[in-house]
Amino acid sequence: MNLISELSVVATVSAFWLVAMIVPGLDFLLVTRLAVMRGKAAALRATFGVAVGVGIWGLAGFFGVRTLFIAAPWLYMLLKIVGGLYLFLTGFRLFMSSWQKKTAQSGHTELVSGTTRAFRVGLLTNLANPKAPVFVSGLFAAALPQHASVQLGLTCVAAMFVIAVAWFALVAALLSLESVSRIFMSFQKWIDRCAGLAFMALGLRFVTERSPG
Repeated sequence: MNLISELSVVATVSAFWLVAMIVPGLDFLLVTRLAVMRGKAAALRATFGVAVGVGIWGLAGFFGVRTLFIAAPWLYMLLKIVGGLYLFLTGFRLFMSSWQKKTAQSGHTELVSGTTRAFRVGLLTNLANPKAPVFVSGLFAAALPQHASVQLGLTCVAAMFVIAVAWFALVAALLSLESVSRIFMSFQKWIDRCAGLAFMALGLRFVTERSPG
């Protein structure tokens, strides 16, 4: 492939991935909540965690993880169950904590804890979604030529990583503004409850739905 053709492939993958990032999902919900409740620093840490997860799934998708899942369906089912349980437990803890009264000291402790753990939570939230490798594999199968070079694949993965960082960093910057944060803080308990229920519902769905044929 010539340079123009390769740039066209990268542009196609980037365009589809940007749309996938903009559509609200678990990653968006996580970064949004952290930006409002914990501030920009925690949200940016989570953003990099999500982006690293995107990079991991991008590499896995390029090197044929979907083919592996077809050859060994139990691996996909294991990912679905483990990922679903993680999301359900995360949502359950979030939902239950929304009913507890928080003192000023506990709020400070939670803020520090949320900031230091944000990267890990962002990474695990992204990796816990079993739909991610299937979507990425499908995207690569549709956009990349049959004998794509490793260099082209890595360029596409790098583009996906940059798009994830840029989009969620923008979300974090906007939603951590004091005027926006003040509005959301007045609804903190309900935001936590809705977020917790969303995580639990999706976790249950991943655990109970059938493997795609």
